[in-house]
Amino acid sequence: MPKDDPRLKAYGALDELQSFLGLVRSMTGQESVKSIIYTVQKNIFIASAELASTREKLSRLKRRIGKEDIQQIESWIDAQSAAYGIPDHFIIPGNTPDSAAMHVARTVCRRCERLIVFLNRSTGDYEELIVFFNRLSDLLFSLAWSLELIATIEGIVRDVLREKMTPEKST
Repeated sequence: MPKDDPRLKAYGALDELQSFLGLVRSMTGQESVKSIIYTVQKNIFIASAELASTREKLSRLKRRIGKEDIQQIESWIDAQSAAYGIPDHFIIPGNTPDSAAMHVARTVCRRCERLIVFLNRSTGDYEELIVFFNRLSDLLFSLAWSLELIATIEGIVRDVLREKMTPEKST
């Protein structure tokens, strides 16, 4: 298969996404985020197997990404939105290392989606994957936002505690 084959480009991008998600998982101290990412990473392996398979071999796969996987992502998005809200402005990544890395993963996810859309035009085999990666990029955005808010709140609490523990100086 040539290096510029659309199928190879698509699952190569998924490999890149997998690596960035691993980076985020190694950086964050938020166990709930780690758990979500780990589950997503397992699903990306399933998606990669789908993309690496020709139409004839797709039916032999033990598992494919389906509606239940998309529903799981939707429920995570809903939970994140309920807990942390949705920003009403553009976000400039870089406030915390883990949220910045999550934004990189989000943009790689968007590229994966575009590559799968391109591949699907010629095969018609990956409709569920398109929806999955579209929703996944939204999940990664909401996780990045939550990581920024958590870090901000922790910073404020740390500052308040530090002020309370610092003895007052007499003048």
